[in-house]
Amino acid sequence: MSNAIEYANVPTQHSYNGQVFPQIVVNNDGCKTVEETVTFIQQNQAELEAQLAISGALLFRGFPLNSAETFDIFSAGFGYANFTYKESLSNAVRINFTERVFTANEAPKDVEIFLHHEMAQTPISPSKVFFYCQSAADEGGATPLCRSDKLYEALKAENPALASDFAEKGLKYTTTMPAADDANSGQGRSWKSTLSVESTAEGEAKLKELGYSWEWLEDGSLRAVTPVLPAVIDLGDGSHSFYNQLIAAYMGWKGVRENPSSAITFGDGSAIPKEGLERIAELSQQFTFDLEWQDGDVALVDNYRAMHGRRPFSGERKRQVLVALVAAER
Repeated sequence: MSNAIEYANVPTQHSYNGQVFPQIVVNNDGCKTVEETVTFIQQNQAELEAQLAISGALLFRGFPLNSAETFDIFSAGFGYANFTYKESLSNAVRINFTERVFTANEAPKDVEIFLHHEMAQTPISPSKVFFYCQSAADEGGATPLCRSDKLYEALKAENPALASDFAEKGLKYTTTMPAADDANSGQGRSWKSTLSVESTAEGEAKLKELGYSWEWLEDGSLRAVTPVLPAVIDLGDGSHSFYNQLIAAYMGWKGVRENPSSAITFGDGSAIPKEGLERIAELSQQFTFDLEWQDGDVALVDNYRAMHGRRPFSGERKRQVLVALVAAER
């Protein structure tokens, strides 16, 4: 078996300072089994991690993965600390296959999930995200990947005052969690599921511990406001990332385009200019690559450097993209 890494290119790949995004690693037929694939990863892990740090995303194509279980073995092969969905504070609806592996999102196929950093709207977020394509959609269903460091660079050049406000003030997010799980909503996880609690008293204790403020609504749902969270983070290499959920919240959360402050404000509670949010959503498209899935693909995304989303899809074939998360190293 050949242990050398073989890279490939596609016409839509981006290039920043000569470095492609995403970097594509192909199986040169040296890996016939998932066990051989794990050996390949471990023998080349230093180079793969160096490429990930520069590029922000790696796509593994043509490797022998065909189930949630083989994806579990593949993702575990890197030796990273696991971040289970149960311990997260995300209120997106997911279905677990193994302790490590769950569905990317259960939102209906016609719903677009806009660009975001995984769980950046909570105090606890993963450092990396593995995506695995169990089955690609007949049409659509790409996963857009956006370089947030390049987006912030562009925002800073175009509107330094707004970029500075994000960096200095941070953000607060307001989310409403239903009383019961709602599988028809992309954000339909109940407050009990989201907070991993059984009672209002336990829920309030958890929220207090995490620095949230909250109120209970008449229908039994919970409106919670985060502590101040970063909008921009230092990546440690001289660059900064626009690390947040602003685009997803503004473009996709119910009622937010009409009234952004209902869900997102600066950390001091002041309103974010609507025209700024519009421009950021526009700018992001310049730095976004649409990953058109093939069955068996795995993408490893640096959650600090690159955002992701989901394009709508159609057709009879069930699009199934699974996820495994890596605990933060910071």
